[in-house]
Amino acid sequence: MQIDALLFDKDGTLFDFSKTWNVWCAGIIHHFADGDAARADAIADAIEFDLRTQTFLPTSPAIAGTNREIAELISAEVPGSDVDAVDHYIAHAAATAPLAQAVDLAPFLKALRAKGLKLGVMTNDTEMGARSHLTHTGVYELFDLVLGSDSGHGAKPDAEPLLAFANHVDIAPERIAMVGDSTHDLIAGRAAGMPTIGVLTGMAGTETLAPFANVVLDNIGDIPGWLGL
Repeated sequence: MQIDALLFDKDGTLFDFSKTWNVWCAGIIHHFADGDAARADAIADAIEFDLRTQTFLPTSPAIAGTNREIAELISAEVPGSDVDAVDHYIAHAAATAPLAQAVDLAPFLKALRAKGLKLGVMTNDTEMGARSHLTHTGVYELFDLVLGSDSGHGAKPDAEPLLAFANHVDIAPERIAMVGDSTHDLIAGRAAGMPTIGVLTGMAGTETLAPFANVVLDNIGDIPGWLGL
């Protein structure tokens, strides 16, 4: 299999999902609950988050959904709230979330570029959030294109944002591997005609990802070995 580019999901792929987002999400819930325990429980139930253990349920719509989708779920449980305001708060809070790299990203990505691969990110987070996280980590400049769900090409599992990356780097989709931790990522990759690589640094296990992936790896650090680089 000839692979000339890699398109990465962000959360759960470049960054370990649980280590990055569990504590952050608990804080978001308590912010919107504003001291109301029953409301906190209702918000947690809506986004399928276990407040007691501070973990997302594997079926949580927040794992692969857009900020807007999450904002709509939260807003429905907060009387008098405005979805746009909730969305804005989540987007700005997410941009400053603590980041747990799945591997040491800078040397990993530099090594891939040294092999001649084009690199991109397509996340269902906002483009602003993605740029902030990648800049803070010191790796933004290593990507040829960074796309969010608000970049004008739609969101996963649709194929359009993935094809936008293919057009940008001028590489045929069948020579670009989509790398992700959720079925949204892999379904989008298949729809775009790309090989797909599942990783286990998100909330989904091998049995969930395998039907949609050419391979399931422990983390992105195993990609060079699988590609024979």
